[in-house]
Amino acid sequence: MSAPTIAALVFDMDGLMLDTEPIYRASWQRAAAELGWEITDDGYEIFLGRRTEDAEAELVRVFGPAFPIGRFRARWPALWDEIAAAGLVVKPGVRALLDLASAHRLPLGLATSTERRLALRTLGYGGLSADPFHVVVTGDEIAHGKPAPDIYREAARRLGVAPERCAAFEDSDAGTLAASRAGMTTFQIPDMKPPSPAARAAAYRVLASLEEVPQLLVPLIAGSDR
Repeated sequence: MSAPTIAALVFDMDGLMLDTEPIYRASWQRAAAELGWEITDDGYEIFLGRRTEDAEAELVRVFGPAFPIGRFRARWPALWDEIAAAGLVVKPGVRALLDLASAHRLPLGLATSTERRLALRTLGYGGLSADPFHVVVTGDEIAHGKPAPDIYREAARRLGVAPERCAAFEDSDAGTLAASRAGMTTFQIPDMKPPSPAARAAAYRVLASLEEVPQLLVPLIAGSDR
């Protein structure tokens, strides 16, 4: 199989660019505990990479109709803000990869399951902004969340680049499957758990850090010297 030719890059946000997943887990666990329920670390893994509405629906499915989802939904965002406002850690390799994209004049997309208002606030907590991204697609703007391919197909459409010519960067299984199903060359950089067999098979490469990406990506970029 011939190597892909890359003309655009599409990034996930939570767990990939910013170290936010432990904060989501802590806020969900604390909110549930205040209501008398327990979300274990292992139990939280099924929510990784999912839209809030999909993760909350899954929570009700797991705990049953007695779970007070309304009170939980009202509480966890305040806990999340309380922790995140102190500042979020940018993952190693993020800024260098953004600089590489700029140097090669590659259009950038952001495809995050987080709703737009919170996504922009999250970037700010990490000292980043949406400015480098030509398009931002959020979980509240698509019909079906990850692992469905909708968000990545929409990012490619807005960028005006065929999905097959986009490289996607993801940390979660749900996101890796979504990007791969959209037809993108997908790099998975696992965050809170190792990749599932399905995600590993779907990924173009599974890497320990975004710092490993440039040496693999540059030879694939359209117009680069091989």
